Amino acid sequence: MSLLTRIFGGMAAVAFGILLVMKSEWMLQNFGTISWAEQHLGLNGGSRLFYKLIGIVVIMIGFMLATNLFGGFLQGTLGALFRPGGAR
Repeated sequence: MSLLTRIFGGMAAVAFGILLVMKSEWMLQNFGTISWAEQHLGLNGGSRLFYKLIGIVVIMIGFMLATNLFGGFLQGTLGALFRPGGAR
């Protein structure tokens, strides 16, 4: 992936994540509540919190994509699960 594509793609993901965090009420009104989030994350604001958490995750992934750290992050966190048998 070229440098400009990676940077612009990552910044687009960051912008989308920021919109998710800032407009969680709009998301709630247009897409409705999430029953799992309401049950496990709070009484009346679980869905808002869930939309904000998804936005924060998208922002983090966007910054990792823009700075070319996403592959290293995946390899450091999930890499042990996908190594061939016995390789360390």
